[in-house]
Amino acid sequence: MTGLLVHEWIAPSGGSENVLEAMADAFPDADIQCLWTDAPHRLADRNLRETWIARTPIRRSKALALPFTVPTWRMLKADRAYDWMLVSSHLFAHHARIRGQDIPELVYVHSPARYIWTPEYDERGASAMIRAVAPLFKLIDRHRAAEAAAIAANSAFVRRRVQDAWERDAVVIHPPVEVERIARIHEWSARLTDDERRLLDALPEVFVLGASRFVPYKRLDLVIAAAEAANVPAVIAGRGPDEELLRAQAGEASVPVQIVHSPSDSLLWALYERASVFVFPAIEDFGIVPVEAQVLGTPVVTGPVGGQLETFVDGETGVVAESTDATDLAHALVRALDLPAFDGPAATAEYSLSVFQRNIQEFVAS
Repeated sequence: MTGLLVHEWIAPSGGSENVLEAMADAFPDADIQCLWTDAPHRLADRNLRETWIARTPIRRSKALALPFTVPTWRMLKADRAYDWMLVSSHLFAHHARIRGQDIPELVYVHSPARYIWTPEYDERGASAMIRAVAPLFKLIDRHRAAEAAAIAANSAFVRRRVQDAWERDAVVIHPPVEVERIARIHEWSARLTDDERRLLDALPEVFVLGASRFVPYKRLDLVIAAAEAANVPAVIAGRGPDEELLRAQAGEASVPVQIVHSPSDSLLWALYERASVFVFPAIEDFGIVPVEAQVLGTPVVTGPVGGQLETFVDGETGVVAESTDATDLAHALVRALDLPAFDGPAATAEYSLSVFQRNIQEFVAS
């Protein structure tokens, strides 16, 4: 059977792009369509087709492209007939239709468009333009979601959002985490460059780690604040537009705070190994990085809301804070420091790439 994979746009890095690549591996004969790709090196060996938006300047601004995406998804072209279409959606990709083809559409949803349906979780939803068009877009979005033959959500948290927004139910298929790859190496610190090893060796014996893109909703500022409240050094790893703000906060902190810019996979995973606790204040649809930390035996601390709560056992592989207030996170952090050691690979096996690919194949086959 010939299938088509559909994705919003392809960025150089990102969790949804990793899901798309895992889908592509699970369905090696499927073609791929997206609005545009900013990462031609990704999926370069596949038959990948972009829309007309890719040939225009509006691709440079997702906000500018937004009103054009809805009609564009309804007019996709294809050079051959397909038996099914699997859509990876976090905006409007689930609106997709192939001209002249009436085929089953299966939707894997990372989240209904946050700044339309849950603007409290996405600062873009606060703009006057988005607020003005949100009622109309909600009507269209719910109508298009009704067309899907079946829907899978990446967490029970997102499943509830699908039920509320689209009035549809969904099965839960957690996204893939590189559990096998991370667990395969006994000691990631042995895989570092000399400069990376010097950086790692210079860190305190005990420290808390925060790692993600340096953007506001990830709330890495709260990792630093919680570390101060608990009087424990912190390491913040990643990259993004908030780096200058985080460095300023780190410089004024009452405890040592190290900012690690754009770590390699090996360095990030070595930081997981060395960290005493991984602190994750963000409200996420799923939350891949807390799973990665647990693979290497590092307990996690999160707030009380989000899909990341599904990825660990409170009191065993992590601690749920009463809120994301720095004091509450600090209390949870101190509790996590006293947790007994646990078997990371066993605790995270259900989130592996192989499990995801088996589940997504069964979802399409059903």
